[in-house]
Amino acid sequence: MCGRYAASRRPEDLAGLFEVEKWEPEETLAPDWNVAPTKSVYAVLERPVKDAADPRPVRQLRALRWGLVPSWAKTPEGAARMINARAETVHEKPSFRRAFGARRCLLPADGYYEWVTGAQERELEEKGRRKRARKQPYFVTPADGSVMAMAGVYEFWRDPTLPPDHPRAWWATCSVITTEADKEPFAGAGEGEPVERGEPARPHSLAEIHPRMPLVLPPDRWSAWLDPARTEPEELLPLLAPPPSGLVRAYPVTTAVSDVRNNGPELTEELAAPEESTLF
Repeated sequence: MCGRYAASRRPEDLAGLFEVEKWEPEETLAPDWNVAPTKSVYAVLERPVKDAADPRPVRQLRALRWGLVPSWAKTPEGAARMINARAETVHEKPSFRRAFGARRCLLPADGYYEWVTGAQERELEEKGRRKRARKQPYFVTPADGSVMAMAGVYEFWRDPTLPPDHPRAWWATCSVITTEADKEPFAGAGEGEPVERGEPARPHSLAEIHPRMPLVLPPDRWSAWLDPARTEPEELLPLLAPPPSGLVRAYPVTTAVSDVRNNGPELTEELAAPEESTLF
C-alpha cells in the first residue's frame, strides 16, 4: 500500500533527472513531506502537447491530483479510495484498465510512510478487542538518497456541472501501482533489538512492515513504461516485475506524520527507537 509519501524535490531537478522536455512554472508545487490522498503531486508522463504543431509525444512534468477518477465516473467522490492500483490486476480492473493501456506515469518521491502496529496492541486486535491500535510510522527511502520513481497511471475526468472553458472543468488524477512487499532484508537491516513496552524488533524487510509496497521502477524501465505507443498488456506487464532487493532502507519517524496537518522535513528524520506511545 502507499497511503502517504514525501516529495520535496524541486521541479527543475526532477526535470533534469527524468529528461523532461516540458513543464509549466504555474504548476510548481511546494515541497511536501506529508503527501496525502487528494493532494496535487508531480508526475512524469509522455503525451502530445495540446495545440502543438508537432503531434509526437513529449515527456512532461505535470501536477496531478492523487486519487484516480475514471473517465466514466459520474462524480469524483471515490477519488480518495482510488489512490492505489494493484500490479496483479491493474490491466483488468475497469477503473484502471484504460489508463494502464494508454496513460502511464512515474510519481517521484523521496520515500513513503508505512505504519507498524505495536505487538501488545496487535494481540488485542487479533482477539477482537476494540482498543485502537498504537502504530509506529516508518519511512522507506532509497538507501543511496536517489529519487524513488513509483509506477502510476493517470486519467482525465470531465466535470459535467461546469462549462467546458471553466479552469476546473477537467480533472487530471492518478494512482500509485503497488505490488507484494519485498521479503528480502532491506539495506542496512541489522539484527534488531526488542524495544520497551512490548514493541517488536525493528523490521528487517518491507514485508515485516506491510504486505504491500509501491512498485518502484528502475531507470532502465522508465522509457518503456512511459511510451504511449506500448498499449498491450503482454508488453507492459513484464515492466511491473518487482525491483531488485536491498535498494531501500526503513527507519522509525515521529508519529506527528500521522496527522496530515503536519508538514516539514522533520517528519522524515530518523528516530533512535520507535516512540513509546500515542494512540490514533
